[in-house]
Amino acid sequence: MMGENDIRYLKCLAKRYPTIADTATEIINLKSILNLPKGTEHFITDIHGEYAQFQHIIKNASGAIKQKIEEEFGNTISQKEKRTLATLIYYPKEKLKQIIETEKYIDDWYSVNLYRLVCICKRTSSKYSRSKVRKALPSDFAYIIEELLNGRQDILDQEDYYFEIIHSVISTGRARDLVVALCDLIRHLIVDHLHVVGDIFDRGPYPHLVMDDLMKHHSVDIQWGNHDVSWMGAAAGNPALICTVIRIAARYGNLSSIEDGYGINLIPLVRFAMEQYENDPCERFHVSYREDMYDVRDMAVDEKIQKAVTIMQLKLEGQIIKRNPDFKMDDRLLLDKIDIEKGTVTIAGVEHPLLDTNFPTIDWNDPYALSEEEQLVIDRLIFAFRNSEKLQKHVKFLYTKGNMYTVYNGNLLFHGCVPLNEDGSFKKVSVFGKEYYGKKLYNVLEEYARKGYYAVDPEEKQKGLDILWYLWLNKNSPVYGKERMTTFERQFVADKSTYKEPKNPYYKLIENEEMTDKILKEFGLEGDECHIINGHIPVLVKEGQSPIHCNGKVLIIDGGFSKAYQEKTGIAGYTLIYNSYGLSLAEHEPFESVAKAVEDGNDVVSHKTLVQRVSERKRVADTDIGKNMKEDIADLEALLKAYREGIIEESL
Repeated sequence: MMGENDIRYLKCLAKRYPTIADTATEIINLKSILNLPKGTEHFITDIHGEYAQFQHIIKNASGAIKQKIEEEFGNTISQKEKRTLATLIYYPKEKLKQIIETEKYIDDWYSVNLYRLVCICKRTSSKYSRSKVRKALPSDFAYIIEELLNGRQDILDQEDYYFEIIHSVISTGRARDLVVALCDLIRHLIVDHLHVVGDIFDRGPYPHLVMDDLMKHHSVDIQWGNHDVSWMGAAAGNPALICTVIRIAARYGNLSSIEDGYGINLIPLVRFAMEQYENDPCERFHVSYREDMYDVRDMAVDEKIQKAVTIMQLKLEGQIIKRNPDFKMDDRLLLDKIDIEKGTVTIAGVEHPLLDTNFPTIDWNDPYALSEEEQLVIDRLIFAFRNSEKLQKHVKFLYTKGNMYTVYNGNLLFHGCVPLNEDGSFKKVSVFGKEYYGKKLYNVLEEYARKGYYAVDPEEKQKGLDILWYLWLNKNSPVYGKERMTTFERQFVADKSTYKEPKNPYYKLIENEEMTDKILKEFGLEGDECHIINGHIPVLVKEGQSPIHCNGKVLIIDGGFSKAYQEKTGIAGYTLIYNSYGLSLAEHEPFESVAKAVEDGNDVVSHKTLVQRVSERKRVADTDIGKNMKEDIADLEALLKAYREGIIEESL
């Protein structure tokens, strides 16, 4: 017998489905969708502002479009034609410009290639309901594309109708626009959902362009990386993180990403740096630049900016450490360990000579206090970061679509690691006086990270701002996962043994299947088809390292997307594709340029490795969305029963 709450719920549901016919139709629709193939998921990580490479991999879906072309046409067209068709789908406007300039019989070309694009579009849309495809259609060509997709040119009665549509499109001068629309639709349909497993920002020059594209994507989630939380904290007004993101941008010759990308005025900082370090060569603050993207005339200024913000960063970090003894970071308080007369610093009880002893803004009686001039610069930077409309829009998107971790279709996604002890136990971490570990640690840190941006209460907001910094570099931060960040040592100490940043035991212990299963279970996952997917630590392929761990249960897919890492890794990143047939890993070569890709038809997927092939093809019913649909079906069936038993009346 139905309870009062059940009847109340069904009456609310009846407002959406007011009749037996409406209810039955939706049940039929949902049950049908459950039997469609699972949508394709695309995993990408550690983008680090490399927009061109990111854009190309998103456009080619890590080789999925080429695979569809191969499946559809096999040996019926040449490899050259397949490359041309693939490039057309990736970059329709650019490729069309080239083709129109060189193709003598352009109408014939349109006729052939519109047919081919429709074939690929049919194949990519076959795993979706008509309703879902219809929602993705461009408004200008919705009717035409729907007719082309659903028409049967192989049936005599429809053959003339089908080809007359294409002929009419060509004769009315709309062929070029239809080609672009079909290519855009194929790219939209080829991937059902995109996962970005952290580190969109820093090192590369165009994180703002990456964020613009992500905001346009039809379905995306983000797992925050430590470089993302540094920008989130900077946007929220954390001064130490503001200094951090400026320092890294200056280090890689990318201050334009702050000034031009986000409209943040750095002139007060530039003036301050030039005044304080006018005669300082700042030799320890060399710019790691790209010759084709950097004006070396800016180098002297950028080096001075680096030094100025590094000193301010170290001071501000010291203030956070002193304010939060819970963080257990006293070993990072190094400014007060400097003996300026001897020119040394004491680290872990060992005295080291300093490579740089020019510190004009440090008061040795209170080394962590900002000078009056530094405070003025910081105040203006906080105002500029908080009031950058574009930065705030991007960071709000990170909060809306992002999390510390995601559990999605049997996979656990996070950027860095689950903090562990050497013996494999979950590390207990104190956060504002209470201990947390495993999933609960992730949850509490995310809660405070959100407070750092959104909280109104000043005390809670300050805690949140401090946690955003903690996430950036603390040894117990799941998105960092190293013993320490040795910024001071790398800038001021010659002994390279002090530069070491030992990794959390997680990175050794994940080779143990029992340990991996323990982590998965902590986040509610069990079974042979479950995986951990993370990035953060570059895979040094040239040294024989592999992204595949624990017999395929753990996949670390940072392979050097950032050009700054490619010399070490030997490749330009890994991505994953998870479709209804299984999980495959794509290895990428460095991307040169759109112009080169359009001209030569070259791609950047060097090869794909099958990580896991499922025993039975995955259906929507096997996914998280499918589980929700089954619950909806159960509710609708209860409503249908209530209608038929007269418990609820139809609204006719």
